[in-house]
Amino acid sequence: MPKTLNIALVGPGKVAHLHAKATLQTPDTQLVAIYGRNHQRAEAFANQYGIAAYSDIYDMVDRENVDICIVCTPHPAHRAVAVAALEAGAHVLVEKPLASSLEDCDAMMEAARKANRQLATVSQRRFYEPCLRMRQAIDAGKIGKPALGVAQLLGWRSEEYYRSDPWRGSWQHEGGGVLVNQAPHQLDLLLWYMGEMEEVYGVWANLNHPYIEVDDSAVAIIRFKNGGIGNVIVSNSQKPGLYGKVHIHGQNGASIGVQTDGGSMFIAGMTGIQDSPYNDVWSVPDEAEMQPIWKAEDDQAFSSVDSSTYYFSQQLADFAQAIRDGRKPLVTAQDGRNVVALFQAIYESTRTNRPVRLG
Repeated sequence: MPKTLNIALVGPGKVAHLHAKATLQTPDTQLVAIYGRNHQRAEAFANQYGIAAYSDIYDMVDRENVDICIVCTPHPAHRAVAVAALEAGAHVLVEKPLASSLEDCDAMMEAARKANRQLATVSQRRFYEPCLRMRQAIDAGKIGKPALGVAQLLGWRSEEYYRSDPWRGSWQHEGGGVLVNQAPHQLDLLLWYMGEMEEVYGVWANLNHPYIEVDDSAVAIIRFKNGGIGNVIVSNSQKPGLYGKVHIHGQNGASIGVQTDGGSMFIAGMTGIQDSPYNDVWSVPDEAEMQPIWKAEDDQAFSSVDSSTYYFSQQLADFAQAIRDGRKPLVTAQDGRNVVALFQAIYESTRTNRPVRLG
């Protein structure tokens, strides 16, 4: 029998409830504790799930024999709590993005190396069936070398959304806007499929949210080390919310793609996921006729689970098994750092009006 791993949550916010429910769905894991700076909020959260509340991470990891801490704090706070959990002896899974700066990413990764513990970032859309199908097609050489990648996320965030938590919409407390908060899933998929970046030219803007400091829209052009090129278009300014898509076009002329999000934008703890993800583009020779079959299968699979928590559970199960096996998880800390490198390059490119070299 696999060892049951003890899970603790760090930060009792909205997304922590989804991770709590996901842990309860994950075999061979058990939720044991919650950490929060505000002990009253942490106690209320703990009472809801029958777990212990702590205001000291080192004490929590020690007393509860915590194997994995899942970090659910606002992005700029990830570094401090993740480093503390790693130093205390826990493995750490961090809600996206890994951090809001490369400096913070590197500090967390160095702490993981020193502690000999696993560090990873949440990107549960990789576990969507149509997203895995694309990765398998690329690995099997069905499109040749990935040559052109396009990531789009067009949605809407209202003033009510930004007022719902005091940290939203500021550089200090959120670390950025659509690039940092909503787009990391699509950015991660694009980089997962296309590979390492070489150069980024980008522009961000605030088009129609004057009550926030940060970006509500951004575009970028990417040169990849494999010779491919890419394009990013993301926005929180499209009302009422349209879709998220990642399309990969191969050197042999075949194309594959996924619509990860549709109907309206998902807001953790506030709205449900509306449309099932599906492969909206698929021109691999002799496989185009599979599109409607896969869509029906994926619709059935997606509707048969609580999609707001199931894919978190899938990633947690992979992370837990990676710890047991001593292997890398499907989504690594380096993957998380790559996403941060991309949005940081877009911010820098806007500031300097020049391309940014990476690596």
